[in-house]
Amino acid sequence: MTPDEIIDVEIKLLLEGVYQVYGFDFREYSEASLRRRLIQWLSISGFGTLSLAQSPLLRDRGLFDTLLRGITVNVSDMFRDPSFFKAIREQVVPHLLTYPFIKIWHAGCSTGEEAYSMAILLHEVGLKGRFRIYATDINEEVIHKAQKGIYPLQEMQRFTRNYQHSGGTGSFSDYYTARYDHAILSPSLQENIVFAAHNLTVDTDFGEMNLILCRNVMIYFKQPLKERVLSLLDTSLMPGGFLCLGTKESLDHRNISGRYEAMMPRMQIYRKRYAKKLQQTV
Repeated sequence: MTPDEIIDVEIKLLLEGVYQVYGFDFREYSEASLRRRLIQWLSISGFGTLSLAQSPLLRDRGLFDTLLRGITVNVSDMFRDPSFFKAIREQVVPHLLTYPFIKIWHAGCSTGEEAYSMAILLHEVGLKGRFRIYATDINEEVIHKAQKGIYPLQEMQRFTRNYQHSGGTGSFSDYYTARYDHAILSPSLQENIVFAAHNLTVDTDFGEMNLILCRNVMIYFKQPLKERVLSLLDTSLMPGGFLCLGTKESLDHRNISGRYEAMMPRMQIYRKRYAKKLQQTV
């Protein structure tokens, strides 16, 4: 076998072990992306091969957590893709306002910036106290960071620009307090957000959501896993609810596509159709 073929075998064995021991299923992630990240982790791990690393990884949760950070992608921003949040504000919010209370699921929330952005948006459109956001991620470490709501102060300038371009109606500085070199988000934003660890590949659904955001999460999944995750999201979304995917993701040619209409195709914002009523026969 060539060195590359041996690495492929090592990866397969390691991923099977990780699933059996920790319950994280990376076996249906894109090979090229996963291979690149595993090799990158290996280069700074101190182990010569993945075979040498496998036994320690399966026995040392702390060591495995370093691998998990290397595998998962945690990139986020406040009001990331401002045009998307502007579309939510202008096209989706009018529908949400018709409900007495709404539930939102941010699947793959990373360090929480987008969940807090949604909370700000909902406060500004008059939904304060009428929503709950469930923000979940596979990585417990980033969930802990999200719960704190503390971000580098140097990022606030970029976040402010995003907020303004997204249609923000207030002053972004009102939503945080500067302390030394960090910005602490207002506690009022955290009141209606529940942060929790959740694994899209193996965990169960959240029920009766009005809006689900799962943006740029499935781009690393193989097709069968994408279908399973989309089915999970579909089960969690009530009829008339909205499903938001990333710009590189789509419901085109997916098993659930017939149950959705593309409300804003360029933004990958879909609305779940209401079930057709059965015609009564006389």
